[in-house]
Amino acid sequence: MAELSLQEARACFPVLERVAHLNAGTFGPLARTTVEAMERQARLELEEGRGGEAYFLSLGERRERVRALLARELRVEARSVALTASTTNACAIVLTGLDLRPEDEVVTTDDEHFGLLGPLHASGARLRIARTRGLPADQALAAILAEIGPRTRLVALSHVSWLTGHVLPVEAVRDATRLPMLVDGAQSVGAIPVRAAPFDFYTVSCQKWLCGPDATGALYVRDPERLRVALPSHWSRREHRQDGSFLPVAGAGRFDAGAIAGPVLAGLEAALTMPPSWRFRRAGEVAERCRRLLADRYQVVTAPGQGTLVSFVPGGDPAQAARRLAARGVVVRDLPGTGWLRVSCGYWTSDDDLERLLSALADGQGRG
Repeated sequence: MAELSLQEARACFPVLERVAHLNAGTFGPLARTTVEAMERQARLELEEGRGGEAYFLSLGERRERVRALLARELRVEARSVALTASTTNACAIVLTGLDLRPEDEVVTTDDEHFGLLGPLHASGARLRIARTRGLPADQALAAILAEIGPRTRLVALSHVSWLTGHVLPVEAVRDATRLPMLVDGAQSVGAIPVRAAPFDFYTVSCQKWLCGPDATGALYVRDPERLRVALPSHWSRREHRQDGSFLPVAGAGRFDAGAIAGPVLAGLEAALTMPPSWRFRRAGEVAERCRRLLADRYQVVTAPGQGTLVSFVPGGDPAQAARRLAARGVVVRDLPGTGWLRVSCGYWTSDDDLERLLSALADGQGRG
């Protein structure tokens, strides 16, 4: 099959015909093929029902194809990947299974999303917060290592900060500490090249940069035998007894969060098969161009050479600015409590999208 050109890739996403969609850090655009796959499966279930051996066999086979596609994205074996509902769900699976105690310490940063911080707090462990927000990107490693101590049981970090767009030094932290690591991949998987194998746990949000349906995610577990199944689902067990005790399935499938609706699963499979090989290079180039264009007029928070998110200070109220931009067909994210707007640059983002952003920002300032 011939490689898609940028024009052909953009044509896969109908929303781009009218909107500069610059918010894949929340939801990626849905491709036509993704929605068509969901519609076909929904029609099949409408007309033929959701039952019978053939139906359940087909559903199980599709789960395994999706698992293999996600494993390819993470460059790991499929047996190491669990299917979850979100990054938050994946973080909770890990943190409940680790059985952390109040005397245990977990090192994290003040750049983290509540999707990680919430489960960390609920774990009952003591959190040590590295103050990385506002630091130059190259100083994050020292700040994180300064919080490591004799009681540190886990390091839990985003690979890419949802706030600043900075790529955190997860590999360097792993090499320096040799401690178990939980990496939040919500803003990395599908946006930048990822190799999850060096880490103990790595989470995925499929609805963001992978452009999958909502409520889909994944979890890489390097050694499933060393994590307790604290949140068992129907998919966790090979067999069970009347008292509820069970023998888990082999591999990370024991951590599968539960059933995934047939249409959602079909859409996710379609989404995972479409990205072109040049996506990471293109997304990086667009993000750097976006950063430079914004830096000519605004205070940009994101350093050069980071991920695919660019945050900046728009002046005035960011929430109002985001609403004003949306009315002009430019979708970005305001970051509450920071004074920043965030732009998400995907491989589908065009120079025209960036020009629309700059024009809408300038128009808003003129009106102000």
